Amino acid sequence: MRRKDDVVRGAAAGVAMAATVPYLTLKVLWLAGCEVGVRDSGAMDKLWLLNLLTFGMDAIALALALAFVRPWGWRAPAGLVAFPMWVATGLLGTILVALPVSMVAGLVLGPEHRTPEQPADEGLAGWVFTLVYGGFSVQGVALITAFVLYARRRWAGLLRDRIGDLPDSPTRNVQRAFVGVSALVALGVAVARVYWAAGGTTGLPLRWVEQRTRAVATMDAVTAVMAVAAAGALLVLVFRVGPGRRLRVPLVVAWTAAGSLFAWGAWQLVAFGSSTTVPDLPSAVPGLMVLVEAGQVVAGVLILAVGAMALTERAAAAAAAAQALPAVESRG
Repeated sequence: MRRKDDVVRGAAAGVAMAATVPYLTLKVLWLAGCEVGVRDSGAMDKLWLLNLLTFGMDAIALALALAFVRPWGWRAPAGLVAFPMWVATGLLGTILVALPVSMVAGLVLGPEHRTPEQPADEGLAGWVFTLVYGGFSVQGVALITAFVLYARRRWAGLLRDRIGDLPDSPTRNVQRAFVGVSALVALGVAVARVYWAAGGTTGLPLRWVEQRTRAVATMDAVTAVMAVAAAGALLVLVFRVGPGRRLRVPLVVAWTAAGSLFAWGAWQLVAFGSSTTVPDLPSAVPGLMVLVEAGQVVAGVLILAVGAMALTERAAAAAAAAQALPAVESRG
């Protein structure tokens, strides 16, 4: 079984690495001043820093894929692997959910009617979107597959545990306080995102309303679902709901959904946040979009903190049990 997993993990990591090449190549060309696939020659000058940032993000995904198949990947500190993979799962996993939903909506509802203020190309050739999001989809499936097999081998005990196996926590009250705050923040994020997904415009800058597409509404809806799922899964873990159930299900849900909240909230703050505070709508609430994006980051960080405390305590309890076992056997 392990041999089969190793083969699949190696193949998935190879596909993930290959899937980064087109995107990285495109970013290198844009950073070098080449305007391949660009219809607005001035756009790349304004986006140079963002292009550099996204190049670095995809380069990290390439390094993660290597870590899942190279010997040094097993020796790397857990946090050095887990944190960037948590962010990558949030970014790529959300695309894997939103893209098919958006495609099905297009098939059912037909092409979108665009006003003159809604450019279909947004300054880029159509093939660029196919290359980028097609690559992200392949990369997401392959990278997450490789990570699941890597985690199943490196942290096998964790995935076999049941919710009731989590040790009594000396930080239980702190964890519950964090859970309460994160749940309230996540609920606020969900309400705002559902409102925008349904066509609401309060809090959105005028140019966002004019250029709003079905794909953006789908992302809002998916983010709302992620917010509810992250809070719900964390409540199950911290309050030990259903102690006989496997730990891996709520753990995977909390991991993916919280990663989505944090990663997309942080990305939107960096890419758009400072430009969405201008109240250029009569009904706009200044800074509401930034507040929602910041709420996603806060909820994600709180969930990450709770998870880190719980898993650190579990590892400490397991290590203590392992040290006590030889002493018990020697007395026996």
